[in-house]
Amino acid sequence: MEIPSRLRLRHLRVFLEVARQDSLTAAAGTLHVTQPALSKAIRELEDIVGASLFDRTHRRMVLSEAGHRFRVHAARIERDLDRATRAARGAVERTRLTLGVLPTAATDLVPSAAHTFGRSHPTCLLDITTGGNAALMAELREGALDLVVGRMAPPDDMAGLLFEQLYPEEIIAVVRPGHPLLTNAETDVAALEDWPLILPPPAALIAPPVRSWLTSVGLGDVDGTLRTVSLAVGRGAVLGSDAIWFISLGVVSFELRHGHLARLPLSKPIFAGPLGISRRDDGADGPEMRAFCDCLQTTVRALRGRI
Repeated sequence: MEIPSRLRLRHLRVFLEVARQDSLTAAAGTLHVTQPALSKAIRELEDIVGASLFDRTHRRMVLSEAGHRFRVHAARIERDLDRATRAARGAVERTRLTLGVLPTAATDLVPSAAHTFGRSHPTCLLDITTGGNAALMAELREGALDLVVGRMAPPDDMAGLLFEQLYPEEIIAVVRPGHPLLTNAETDVAALEDWPLILPPPAALIAPPVRSWLTSVGLGDVDGTLRTVSLAVGRGAVLGSDAIWFISLGVVSFELRHGHLARLPLSKPIFAGPLGISRRDDGADGPEMRAFCDCLQTTVRALRGRI
């Protein structure tokens, strides 16, 4: 294997930080170097590899196709060098799993699984980030994440990826405890339009199934009074009014178990599709990754039986 003699570790660190932040200015602040120094390092790296790694658009630095490919291996080199340094010092080797998590799994499922995993793997750091499913899956394919707990990507985008289902994601209607509609064994769906409705924004993954459900019960023209999938915003809006919030069960499962919110009984369930674990099909899933996936499966069984 031939490694270019001019390639330095600083080139990789600069590249990875600019790729993470899409900005020279932000990366310069994080690395505590000047922006001209970062620009010079990026130009040197592109000259070394013989390809343009970024597309410069206005004030953003967006990875090019070559940059996406380079990032997969650069991130792995960075992790391996860190591990090698710790081993040379005789330190207890700490491993790391980088996880991308949808909000529906971030409030209850993943924290519970992480707690269980931490007891059996105390030297493995879980580096967790949340976000939209499309963005997380892109980072997974590029190698920035080890696995994603979220929805399966469209079939055309699953090349090189594996998906393991955890459970079918259910969408429910939640209200404040003591809401007048809770006195009924089953909610008259026609009466829903008499109350403020909180719906997912159009870009949310659960927006199409919620809209389809509303149409199926004759409420297709209802726009709602607020749009959000944020737990903080939705919970505050529901607790301060008689609003009805349509949201993924996983987002509010903790609130339901502890009586902070109440589930409104609906005559027809709303399903958004399977939620599960996505990872690359490259044979790089080590024992820690497999152990964490087992913790997720065990936690799902425990949590779903308590809601």
